[in-house]
Amino acid sequence: MNSLSKRQVSVNDDTPCTGTQSWCWQTVYTAADVDQFCEEIVQSLHSTGFGDKDIFGVRLAVEEGLINAIKHGHAGDTSKPVRVGYCADAEGVMVQIEDQGKGFDPEDLPDPLDPENMERCCGRGVFLIRTYMTWVRYNDRGNCVTFCRVRSA
Repeated sequence: MNSLSKRQVSVNDDTPCTGTQSWCWQTVYTAADVDQFCEEIVQSLHSTGFGDKDIFGVRLAVEEGLINAIKHGHAGDTSKPVRVGYCADAEGVMVQIEDQGKGFDPEDLPDPLDPENMERCCGRGVFLIRTYMTWVRYNDRGNCVTFCRVRSA
């Protein structure tokens, strides 16, 4: 897997973690692993001084991203690893999730707000990530997402 630790992330004015902060990396396989990772990131955000609103949004985005990686990227195959990492500082938090799947084009997803999609039981994960994060980027292959939440004032 190509991980962020071996690549550069383009930064702009809305990018935290541009200093000396280190990334915390884990490998997840199952929903139980997702819960454990989410608890870790929540504790880190609490200790960094994030408020409940920011923590809620980050946790939701991380859960959705990881579950999508397991469910769609790996077609539910829990023997395949999903690599996830985060970096948090006083300005915000950045997260990267990468699976071993073939990827997808996020622009090809149906609009979950379209009336014909409103009662579907799935299809809102990427929408929620985009809603709660300051920015979201995918690699060209579509199997790696990096997102950022700038800390609320």
